[in-house]
Amino acid sequence: MEFLHLLRDISTPVLDKLFLAITFLGDETFFIIIGLLVFWCIDKYEGYYVLSVGFIGTIVNQFLKIVCRIPRPWVRDPSLSVAEGAKSGAGGFSFPSGHTQSSVGSFGSIAVFAKNKGIRIAAIVLCVLVPFSRMYLGVHTPADVLVSYAIALLLIFAVRPIVKKGKQNPAYMWGLIGFMAALSVAFLVFMEFFAPESLSGNNYTHAYENAYTLTGCVLGICVVYFVDSKYTHFETAAPFVGQVLKLVLGTAVAFIIKEGLRAPLAAVISHEGAARLVRYFLLVVAAGAVWPTTFGFFSKIKNKNKIQEEQ
Repeated sequence: MEFLHLLRDISTPVLDKLFLAITFLGDETFFIIIGLLVFWCIDKYEGYYVLSVGFIGTIVNQFLKIVCRIPRPWVRDPSLSVAEGAKSGAGGFSFPSGHTQSSVGSFGSIAVFAKNKGIRIAAIVLCVLVPFSRMYLGVHTPADVLVSYAIALLLIFAVRPIVKKGKQNPAYMWGLIGFMAALSVAFLVFMEFFAPESLSGNNYTHAYENAYTLTGCVLGICVVYFVDSKYTHFETAAPFVGQVLKLVLGTAVAFIIKEGLRAPLAAVISHEGAARLVRYFLLVVAAGAVWPTTFGFFSKIKNKNKIQEEQ
């Protein structure tokens, strides 16, 4: 806790706002955007790579939170000041850090496959800044951050060869996706039937929701990979303008589904967890199997400069 106190002692309102912005890069919303960007616009197998590292890491992260049940730093030390606005994004238990897991998994994966040196450097810098922001803001201890960092790095290098082999041999991809599905379902069953009785309130709700969210997403990936490998075989290449439109419009559609189906599904499906699972399943299927059918259109959009050159 001494290190956190030291960071808070040198904090300023400007730095607080800066690191609140940086810490958002480890949020679920940004993870979705990064995953869609890579999957739609760069390389779909690199997209599977980023998403697999993220999903497996999140499941492991959530399981460790429930098993260890370590309170947030300000709960353990009431004298610790926390940056204003930081607690709203720090639900559930403290150990290990979910934002660190997500950011290092995502940006670390990009650093591994990116060919552009500038992108690799930026990704590595973010792998440092986001975890540091969690400690600076006072919402995680160094132990929370370091353990998540280690898990993320392990997954980055463990999943990489599987996905590379999966490009030539679908059996490797199905093995990876099947493992994720089994892991997510196991965590869901654990939360439904075997979660510690001491869990309550926000701690239980956060883990319970994540169990259904992750299961819905991974089951959706099963459908996405099957549809693409058997039928659509979509290509990610497109002119710059086409890529921008593809990402912006597709992301808008994805978030409309994510938020727009919340109330209708809750009204139709009485079980809150099941409604959440279906919502995220539909989100992933729409983003990975339906939206890519429009990519042929975006690949034909020409950049303005190129049109002028042809004229």
